[in-house]
Amino acid sequence: MPPQPGPQTKLPWLVLLLALSLPLLACRLLVNPTPAPGATRPTGRVLFSDDFSDPYSGWNQVTAPGGESIYLDGAYRIFVNQPNVDIWSKPGKTFRDVRLEVDAYKVGGERDNRFGLICRAVDDDSFYTFIVSSDGYYGIGLIDGQEYQLLGMDALQPSDAIHLGSASNHIRADCVGDTLTLTVNGVQLAQVKDTRFLSGDVGLIAGTYATPGTDIRFDDFVVYQP
Repeated sequence: MPPQPGPQTKLPWLVLLLALSLPLLACRLLVNPTPAPGATRPTGRVLFSDDFSDPYSGWNQVTAPGGESIYLDGAYRIFVNQPNVDIWSKPGKTFRDVRLEVDAYKVGGERDNRFGLICRAVDDDSFYTFIVSSDGYYGIGLIDGQEYQLLGMDALQPSDAIHLGSASNHIRADCVGDTLTLTVNGVQLAQVKDTRFLSGDVGLIAGTYATPGTDIRFDDFVVYQP
């Protein structure tokens, strides 16, 4: 396992959590997230969308001692209960150029976390990531095997555009040609170029640093044709 970074460095170490599917034991949790003001969805042809009201719409459902990814109360929950671990989930689609949108908010765990979108997932260990944190950091990166690499920066960067704490953030990821763009709450934060992955699945990701317990809800996931 790589060293555990502190919140000052914001180096997004990723460790794949190998979880076995188990019977789901979910309790009802009521949350009232603060909406992301000013975050309106762009127009365009919708290729795929999910408001997570149907628990059989195709996303992974996994529960294990280290965390879980399940449908819960009309949203999608990713809970990570180990340090320096990420859990991701995909609906089993294949796209090339896409614009992804999702609303996400923290309901548990430290602000020193990470969560967001993935695109062009060739397999379970190869894809691009677009992440923010509840303490106001962001970055674009990729997973290739067991290795994580940030693109265009040495560490996650701070931004006032990111809503802190348990407030909802509207996260947008554009994967078009060789250009990857991260926009949060209507503000473009990063744009990089990379050609390693050209097509693949889309999805959601959340993770921890030194402290376990990151609990993220995702809602209104949409894939647009760019």
